[in-house]
Amino acid sequence: MSQEVSGLVQGPGTGGSRVDEFRVPEPAGEDQPEPTTAPAGDLRSGAPQGMTSEDVEARSRLGRFITMTALPGDRAALLANARANEAPDDVLAALERLPESTRYQTVSEVWAALGHTNETTRW
Repeated sequence: MSQEVSGLVQGPGTGGSRVDEFRVPEPAGEDQPEPTTAPAGDLRSGAPQGMTSEDVEARSRLGRFITMTALPGDRAALLANARANEAPDDVLAALERLPESTRYQTVSEVWAALGHTNETTRW
C-alpha cells in the first residue's frame, strides 16, 4: 500500500501526484500563449455547416422540452408534451405559432417550421 500512495507523499508540488519529473508539463515559452483545451469561437462548439453555435444551442433547448414520445406529433401534441416537461413561456409561445394540421417527425422539422435553418449536408 505504501507504493500506491508514494506519489502523493513524494510528488512535486506543481505536478500533483506525479513522482516522475518528466510527467510535469513544461510552461509555454516567453512569446507563446498559454495552451488551452479548446479554441475560441464556433470551432469550439462544433457547430455544423449552416448553423451557428447559438442556433445549435437554441435547437437543443427546444429539444429538451419535446421528448421522443411526442414525435411524430402535431402542434397540440407538442404543446402538451412541452407543458408536461415544464417548458418556459418562450418555448410554449414558439410552439403555439406552428400550424395546427402539420405533423412533425423530428425536432429538426419543428425547428425549421419555426423559421430557423438546420445544418446543411455536403456531398
